[in-house]
Parts: sequence; C-alpha cells; structure tokens
Amino acid sequence: MLITRRSFLAAASSAALIAASGGYSFAQSRAFFGIATGGTGGTYYPLGGMLAQLISNTAELPDTKLSATAETGNASVANAQLLGRSEIESAFIAADILDAAYKGINQFSDGKVENIRAIGALYPETVQLVVRADSGIEKFEDLKGKSISSGSPGSGQWQLLGDLLAAHGMKREDVTEDYSSFAQSVEKIKDGNLHASLITAGLPTSSVTDLANGHAIRVVPLSGPSIAKLQEAQPYYANAVIPAGSYEGVDQDVETLAVRAIWATHAEVPDEIIYAVTKALYENTETLGQVHPMGKQISADKALESVSVPVHPGAQKYYDEKGISK
Repeated sequence: MLITRRSFLAAASSAALIAASGGYSFAQSRAFFGIATGGTGGTYYPLGGMLAQLISNTAELPDTKLSATAETGNASVANAQLLGRSEIESAFIAADILDAAYKGINQFSDGKVENIRAIGALYPETVQLVVRADSGIEKFEDLKGKSISSGSPGSGQWQLLGDLLAAHGMKREDVTEDYSSFAQSVEKIKDGNLHASLITAGLPTSSVTDLANGHAIRVVPLSGPSIAKLQEAQPYYANAVIPAGSYEGVDQDVETLAVRAIWATHAEVPDEIIYAVTKALYENTETLGQVHPMGKQISADKALESVSVPVHPGAQKYYDEKGISK
C-alpha cells in the first residue's frame, strides 16, 4: 500500500475529524511508507527490511503511526523508474544511476526523472566479478567466449558490463550474456551452466557467500589502465579493495571498483515523513550494523557524499539541524 501527499493529508484529516467529533484524543491515523530494494541475494533487501523495522518502531509523526515495508525489486534502474511514476515512497539506487535518471542520460535517455530526490547516502557497493576457481578466468579479458550474468537489459549491472567490455577493447558479442538475478546466477555457476557473474553490492554479498561456502571461487581483479579509462567516463566508480577473508577461499586482497548506494524518494512525499525517516536512519545506524556489515558504513557525516540530485526538503531539514553539508 502506498502513500501520496493526498492520502497522507486525508489520513491526518480523518484523525482530526475523530477528535473534533468527540472521539478519543489519542486516535491515530496510519501512514504507509514503502522501500524498494533489490533481490534477496544482494545487500539492498536485508538492509531495507531492517530499515523498515526501524522506521516503524522509531519514526515519530504527530497523531500518525508510520508503518514501513521493504519490497523486493529489480534494483537501481527499475527503482528509479518506480519513483518517477510515484509508485513507491523510497528506493535504494546506486549513485551513478540516480544521477543518470535525474539528467535523462544513458538508461534514461527517453526522459528525465525530474521528481527524484535524495534522502541520503548509504554505503559503498563493491563490484565483484565472481567465477569458480577452476574456470580458467583470471583477468577480465579471459571472459572472451565465456558466459556472464549481468542482470536484466537496461539495468545498472548491464550498463556496467558494457562499459567494462568497451574499456577492455571488447564488445557484447564477445561474451554470452545471461540476465539472471544474483541468486539465480550463483545457482547456475554451481551447476556449471554459467562461467561468471557480475555483482555490485555491499560486502559480503549473501549470494557470493553461499557460492563460496560450497565451491572454490575466484574474484577477478578490476584494476589497471583499462579500469582507469572506465573511471574517466564514469567518475562515480572509485577504487576499492575486497579484503582477504571476505569469502571462503579469497585469501588475498582483490582490487576492484565501488559506487555508493543512495536512499532516494520523490518530491510528492510529505516533508514531515521524509524528516522522520531520515532521522530514524541516521540515529540508529548501530542497529543496522548488527544486521549487515555494510550497515556499519552508514553514517550521518557521509549522508551527502556522491549525492548529485536535489535533496528532499524533509531530509535537508534534518541535515540543517545537525550542521551536515557537502
């Protein structure tokens, strides 16, 4: 169930009518707040579920009970489109996709998502090129003639694969693309029906952990001159390291890329709701860290990092109160 400014005001008006007609003074209306996440094999979903619980338990609105729910989704591009149609109140979106949506470029060349607004930055999402250790794939160029999952066409993962191929002097025709989710691609790798999966998510990613616990894996490095070329075109990608021990069998640090995840909303969600959920997030980060290691990397002082779209006024009010700026 989704809430718009109209339905929120209608709910608040109902509460006022109850009180005016002699009803109980503690009568509360209920507002619903959705969070679009990603597939169950990534990081968005478990963090979104915990965040929804935090909001439901701690967010404060006068005379209104705020109930939040996390919903599985198709990740960044689809989530941005949901916000553009005002079909959900908030969503997790990678910083580069959020920027492209607002500017109307790349996957959004058919139209800008001008109503999209930022709530705040979350954590760095790490690019992980995962293969079985016996695949013979030790560097990106070894993917030529192999199969790789990059997510659904038009997704951020799909776009990233194209960019990586171009940076290494390759074309999409040089690989066999598979459009499975993280969890599905891991099952195919287990069965020997897929050589590689490109996964961008917080560390550790549950689907990769599942694969590594039953099979010897390799995380292919993404570094060097070709990656530097990609970073020139996609400045949101920062250098990152997958630490040794992140997964069973990964005994050395692996150089790769990362992009920050952003919690976004749209302009029609009331300011008082976004203020309440922003406060609920950044004042309960320790609880999120108990659910997933990436939760430990969420902090108010980094809330505006990599945010290139307008900040929702409700979130901005919270940052102004706390003296947080870019």
